Amino acid sequence: MAELISGLSTEGIIAAREAIEAEISAACQRVGRSRSEVELVLASKYVPIDESGKLLDAGITLVGENRAQDLIARADAYPDRFTFDFIGALQSRKVKLIVPYVRLIHSVASDSVLAQLEKHGTPETKALVEVNTSGEDGKAGVAADELDDFIARCPVPVLGLMTMPPLSADPELSRASFAALRELAQERGLEQLSMGTTQDFAVAIEEGATIVRIGSRLLR
Repeated sequence: MAELISGLSTEGIIAAREAIEAEISAACQRVGRSRSEVELVLASKYVPIDESGKLLDAGITLVGENRAQDLIARADAYPDRFTFDFIGALQSRKVKLIVPYVRLIHSVASDSVLAQLEKHGTPETKALVEVNTSGEDGKAGVAADELDDFIARCPVPVLGLMTMPPLSADPELSRASFAALRELAQERGLEQLSMGTTQDFAVAIEEGATIVRIGSRLLR
């Protein structure tokens, strides 16, 4: 479980967001993209539920949750104030719990989750398929050569793809994974690419990310 960051300040979050916005804009400019093509999702796993109001005060309303229980608790504490994505590893038994709350599930990657989406998905439920672009054994995500079959069997609309590259302090080492995901999406006419986190979001944007997931760097 992520260690919570307490004592957040609205002013600190605003300042951090402005700095990140500048980096997002610069990355877009480097590759001739519009800033409007990239959505910033706050990875809220570090934010105590009772300090979530500081996000709202800072103008942050789109958050990505890693745990079903945190999503439900935050939604119940701040009804109709946030838009939620689910960005964490998704257990099939949690699908029915999160479906009523989420705009988008970023991490659909198993047959058991597909079965639960068949039972509990609604007309509003949308998904991204998580792809294992690195080929690491034991890493979450659908293999590239199984992607078409998996998408065909998904009972809710698939808007795009998501990936988590191998963890590295050097963002350039993520580029190959991001480029591979972009190519897989383009070949299938999928528009949304959820890739890039705090350490490598600029590289992800250069490679086509439409959603970046940033957590601790936004929280001050």
